[in-house]
Amino acid sequence: MKLVSWNVNGIRACLGKGFIESMNSLDSDFICLQETKMQEGQAEIDMPEYRKYFSSAEKKGYSGTAIFAKEEPLSVQINFGSHTDEGRGVILEYEKFYLVNVYVPNAQDKLKRIDYRMKWEDDFRAFVCELDKVKPVIICGDMNVAHEEIDLKNPKSNRGNAGFSDQEREKMTELLNAGFVDTFRFLYPDATGIYSWWSYRFNARKNNAGWRIDYFIVSDRLKDKIVDAKIHTEIMGSDHCPVELEINL
Repeated sequence: MKLVSWNVNGIRACLGKGFIESMNSLDSDFICLQETKMQEGQAEIDMPEYRKYFSSAEKKGYSGTAIFAKEEPLSVQINFGSHTDEGRGVILEYEKFYLVNVYVPNAQDKLKRIDYRMKWEDDFRAFVCELDKVKPVIICGDMNVAHEEIDLKNPKSNRGNAGFSDQEREKMTELLNAGFVDTFRFLYPDATGIYSWWSYRFNARKNNAGWRIDYFIVSDRLKDKIVDAKIHTEIMGSDHCPVELEINL
């Protein structure tokens, strides 16, 4: 089974930058999108082999997530808990697993949204731990944090900034310690210089001054079923690139 996750930074813009061609080339069973920036029906996405499930923000042109799935799920949940207004989650249930696609809130400049981010993290961890009691969980999305220094080009100068604050990094540690595995680091613990997001400023992508903030995270008991985890740095169309998980379930 192959799954792809991509922060498209606006699906309507990405459609004009080769989105369908890129996704068709990867030929995955699931396509999980973040920052779609659209309400359902605002764009024609010609991928008839997929069922499409959207979570849209109340504020138009903001946030948003979606899952395109070839197989019909047993159930669909949009968002979780009290976090319902920004379109940050789609959860699909299948016989052997839950698929949780999320777009984690950015702590913003000077960490002005860090309090909300911390509450979101705690609520999200509790939510996926409850799912994990029922069946294994596959989590994916833009988690908006580089967990360790190896996960970004310039850790020293970014220490304390949004996405690399001690608080956000600790919440990722807490999530993993609650019974989950970062699939890319599980397979490639020492891989360096492989990132999934680059600022549009300072020729960051050209210079590969990036961050790895897009993840596939799975329940501990699935780790031996992981086949591969890829980061498709060659695929353009957004300030992020797609990440991929291949797993035998």
